[in-house]
Amino acid sequence: MVGTRELRRPVVVALQTLAVAACYFGAGRLGLMRRLTVEGAVFTPIWPPTGVAVAALLIFGIRAWLGIAIGALLVVLSISSFSSFQPSAFGIVVGNTVAPVCAYLMLRRLGFRIDLSRLRDGLALVFLAALGSMLISATVDVGLLVVTDKIATDSFWTVWLAWWVGDAMGVLIVTPVLLMLYGVRPPLRATRWQEAALLVVAACVLVPLATHSPISLLFLVYPLLVWAALRFQHGGSVLCALLASVLATVAATDRVGPFAGLSDTELMIKLQAFNGSMALTALLLSAVITEQRNTRRSVELACQELVQVLEHLTAGNSSTRPGPADDDGRGRQLGAP
Repeated sequence: MVGTRELRRPVVVALQTLAVAACYFGAGRLGLMRRLTVEGAVFTPIWPPTGVAVAALLIFGIRAWLGIAIGALLVVLSISSFSSFQPSAFGIVVGNTVAPVCAYLMLRRLGFRIDLSRLRDGLALVFLAALGSMLISATVDVGLLVVTDKIATDSFWTVWLAWWVGDAMGVLIVTPVLLMLYGVRPPLRATRWQEAALLVVAACVLVPLATHSPISLLFLVYPLLVWAALRFQHGGSVLCALLASVLATVAATDRVGPFAGLSDTELMIKLQAFNGSMALTALLLSAVITEQRNTRRSVELACQELVQVLEHLTAGNSSTRPGPADDDGRGRQLGAP
């Protein structure tokens, strides 16, 4: 029995590593389908592999780093091919691996919960995992582009900002969805299916209209996010944000709707401002609502337990208290000659 378990553990770790590498590579190829150009450098407005990497580390632990490194290497090879592969590409692989690992270590130190049921968890994912740790990958990757003369030195900060925001968007948008799918809750009650279907229909109508209309209607997405967060908390809000960010990225790369006629820099700023503000709204609002509901349930449960204790104490006192008849009989006995 012990031998079987010892053999099973390496097999499970190997399968997890291959699964993480495959998911990272698939997410990378998916992200490369939509690209923007800033100062001659090509980048993706949303880089899904960073979200996959952080989620894999939070779910499987630190051992997922090898799968991340393999996936990052495969993505680089798919872009540059084996014939034109340069040693500097290993630096990009290292940067894309170290950044999610640093995010995981900081989140674990703060006691991060993958159900995102507290506001502190949402804030940690935003400021530590997305905005903080992705500074590493953006600095390493863009720095290597400058060193290898792929981009001009004076373009460093513009390209660095676009790269950093793209990596951060991957964490803000993709990681919450994967964590939500990992901890899938029981199905909705029958009374909630109608409202969920109505929300899906509204999202499928309003989100394409907002992201592809020549009139600037991007603000229509925010009422949907509020509705989803209020009624369906984390699951509803992150899925709605994912749909809106994907359609906005498609519209931006096609230069249609509210993104038509913009320069490369203006396009990047408008798209990333929309994606960032929307992801923050969905993540933090759902975290606040979930935390408040959990607090209310805890208070209600404590009140119910207190009522049960009081009822038990009252029942115990009433069973030991003498009645009027016993008092009168006792009085006559004491007063008898």
